Amino acid sequence: MLSTSIASERVGGDARLREIDGDHFDIEIFDPIVKRLMNDANYPWLVLVPRRAGASEIIDLAEADRAQLMTEIVRTGHALKTVTQCDKLNIAAIGNMVPQLHVHIVARRLGDAAWPRPVWGAVPPLAYEHTAFAAFVAAVRREMRVG
Repeated sequence: MLSTSIASERVGGDARLREIDGDHFDIEIFDPIVKRLMNDANYPWLVLVPRRAGASEIIDLAEADRAQLMTEIVRTGHALKTVTQCDKLNIAAIGNMVPQLHVHIVARRLGDAAWPRPVWGAVPPLAYEHTAFAAFVAAVRREMRVG
């Protein structure tokens, strides 16, 4: 996990980067979708969270919101693949542990710590180092035309 001082420095230095907990940070708040970076350097990993109360499934979204979510999945996936040069993107809306609709976009590499299995629980999370975290966020934002 990021140390408190590093997390505070990052959050304080960028109003668009908000610590949710030690596990992830908001890197873009775009109504109706929030983008969160998981604090696990084992796998570059973003989560999209539609800001629609009561939505636990993609089918719960209105047609326009569903279309926007799909657009953001493609946009975010493209940015993540470009920045990481990964071998495979895992995109999933599982939601067994957290009922709020959210979509995981995980950059995978052949031979990564969990390959070819799912990333959940394969190895303990590895917190980003401060400089690597800042560089990764900046690169993803640039690629998504946010930063």
